[in-house]
Amino acid sequence: QVQLVESGGGPVRAGDSLRLSCAASGDTFSGYAVAWFRQAPGKEREFVAFITWFNSIYADFVKGRFTISRDIAKNTVYLRMDSLKPDDAAVYFCAARSPGWGSRTAGDYDYWGQGTQVTVSS
Repeated sequence: QVQLVESGGGPVRAGDSLRLSCAASGDTFSGYAVAWFRQAPGKEREFVAFITWFNSIYADFVKGRFTISRDIAKNTVYLRMDSLKPDDAAVYFCAARSPGWGSRTAGDYDYWGQGTQVTVSS
């Protein structure tokens, strides 16, 4: 089993940047697909991005603004968010699944973190 802990959220202004971290323990992250989802109040959880050994995929609304990456040595996946907008405000969750095929569907992921809050003011 793997345990996930997100960090890096907080209050920012529109146009600012943040880097979220998803640290894994309990297993080596390298064989997993790891995704970021987000959920705003009153809305369903939505896919943001995922990364596997061979590709990374983004939701259309974050293309060119967000970058997902992984540091194998640190067993951590990052989500760099640039040009943040008020609509990006949400709780951001990381999720993992093994084997490492990526998916845009939350139900396909076995392990979840507790989330980190991102607030964007205009």
